[in-house]
Amino acid sequence: MKPLEGLLVLEFAQFMAAPTAGLRLADLGARVIKIERPVKGEAGRQIAIRNIFVDGSSLVFHTINRNKESYAADLKNPADLEHIKKLIAKADIITHNFRPGVMEKIGLGYESVRTINPRIVYGVVTGYGSKGPWALRPGQDLLIQSLSGLAYLSDTHNSGPVSFGLATADMICGAHFVQGLLAALLKRAKTNNSVLVEVSLLESVLDLQFEVITTHLNDGGKLPQRSQVKGNGHPYLSAPYGIYKTSDGYLSLAMGDLHQIGDALGVDLRAYADKSSWFDHRDEIMRTIAQQLSAQTTGHWLAKLETKGIWCAEVLTYEQALQHEGYLAQGMKQEVTLPDGSLLSTTRCPIRINGERLYSDKAAPRPGADTDLINQQFELA
Repeated sequence: MKPLEGLLVLEFAQFMAAPTAGLRLADLGARVIKIERPVKGEAGRQIAIRNIFVDGSSLVFHTINRNKESYAADLKNPADLEHIKKLIAKADIITHNFRPGVMEKIGLGYESVRTINPRIVYGVVTGYGSKGPWALRPGQDLLIQSLSGLAYLSDTHNSGPVSFGLATADMICGAHFVQGLLAALLKRAKTNNSVLVEVSLLESVLDLQFEVITTHLNDGGKLPQRSQVKGNGHPYLSAPYGIYKTSDGYLSLAMGDLHQIGDALGVDLRAYADKSSWFDHRDEIMRTIAQQLSAQTTGHWLAKLETKGIWCAEVLTYEQALQHEGYLAQGMKQEVTLPDGSLLSTTRCPIRINGERLYSDKAAPRPGADTDLINQQFELA
């Protein structure tokens, strides 16, 4: 049995952060039922990457909503709402990511739901929390990156703000949401009472930056000191930390003894005997290393560095990484079966339980695909 088998989760959520949490709960064994609008389903079905759609919904929707069921309900319809309340009475967890006040207006806010089910774990994802001047602003990933300071951590000093090429806020918030929901289940087991769990995209991205924000707060309020050198890997770490061009690709150097690295590369770095100077002179040290690395292949330098135990790696593209034996050994790829019988390749849950990887071949459902079955099983209609 998977750890969460027997748990019933109702997901009143769309787009990415809360549904990502639902995906993780489903992978761990919970039964996750998406409550969606009839016919069209949740809005995230139409948010596409590269305009790729599969089985009528966006490919990104499929990546986040596999292994779930779909129940179609118009929450403004009294009969449908009554069915939903009967489901809530039997659920363990409900989640939503509507703006503050929306669920309350429907009659499904926390106080109302806990009267229906006194043991419910009620989870809420917002963009910026329920109070404050930003509370009603759109909680979108790029906007959160922009408002949280995250955009000033990458690239060089002169590059201006740079966003991540991932839905960073959604992903980390979804992970925090799962942590809160699981902790709430433990609390409920002790108290037999309902628990309210709240996370926000902004708080999650601020927490993601706890190292550098703490540094900022204790560094005289200075801005993150991004290097002038292309490829620097961290605004607060000393040389040689970063990515360097070789004659045929790129190589990354992590933290390590600068003099040991210089010896391995054949570079004289004795002028920087004092370790404290490795940050102050970061740019010139990186330029010296970069010039040397550019003269030979990545394989040449890896052979020299790895034999001395220096932390380094080749920088791979997706094409290279997903064909590498290091990736293949993880068994991360899985295939889900679409309603028409065709297969869709995606990734598996990254968690292992008792040494077992968690796979599931169940694809994301079509809107309302499981309504009739759920009505029958829970005697709703």
